[in-house]
Amino acid sequence: MATRHATMQRRASPIPLGDTDPFTPDAARPVRVRARSLSADAHFDPHRHPWGQLAYCTTGILQAMAAPDEPNLQAVTYIVPPSRAVWFPPGMRHAVTVREAAEFRTLYVHADAVPAGWTSCRMIVVSPLLRELIQAMDAATRRAAEPSRDQLLIQLVLDELAHADTHSLGVPLPRDKRLRALCEAVLNAPGERATLAQWAADTGASERTVARLFREELGTTYQQWRQQAVLAHALPLLARGMPISQVAAATGYASDSAFSAMFKAAMGHPPTRWGLQGDGQR
Repeated sequence: MATRHATMQRRASPIPLGDTDPFTPDAARPVRVRARSLSADAHFDPHRHPWGQLAYCTTGILQAMAAPDEPNLQAVTYIVPPSRAVWFPPGMRHAVTVREAAEFRTLYVHADAVPAGWTSCRMIVVSPLLRELIQAMDAATRRAAEPSRDQLLIQLVLDELAHADTHSLGVPLPRDKRLRALCEAVLNAPGERATLAQWAADTGASERTVARLFREELGTTYQQWRQQAVLAHALPLLARGMPISQVAAATGYASDSAFSAMFKAAMGHPPTRWGLQGDGQR
């Protein structure tokens, strides 16, 4: 199919962004906030830094990927709506792509202030309090005044992070180049209902080979992996209030009922409970 083939051939975004930042956290000010307005398809290439980072947007949708180069760690990608944020621990190689034009907010956290146990990536629920604290911290960094108030905001941010709810909604990515191309194509076209054989044909590998790679590299089947990818795409749409019929169509389901049945089996509750702010599990 032409659409699928075009997806497989899609090149990297032509709008790479640097990550040089004057707001480096330090022991005196261990949390810094940086605000940027980013257009769709803007992206930060894989990079790392000695402080932790929370990737969050007040509007729009991000795709954030942990891209560790250690052989014992697996790459994972997350679809991030405004009700969620992704944490990258200090030293973790990562990349961010803007799927829909976003008001991007980055929290940099000094390594000494990272919440206990936060040594791996995670997706967290952005509470109303954390959302307002991030906004206040952004205003404070620009004003560069009221240091005592700033310290109080920092302590509140760190406490709210430590107590944030988490969601295990990351989609694992393989190392094999053929399977990686297939998986990224599926993520870029979640409504495409191609079979594994059809996707495999575009990679130059046989269906049997690709099925084996799914088992060996990801410990799952193509159908199970694709369901996780569909959920990662569907949840931000539901969180924004998109009707279930439109979400079902956008993720390749022929009917509302089929999508709702899959969603309930995977998440434990129907998609109607997800709500406008994505708080169905809270």
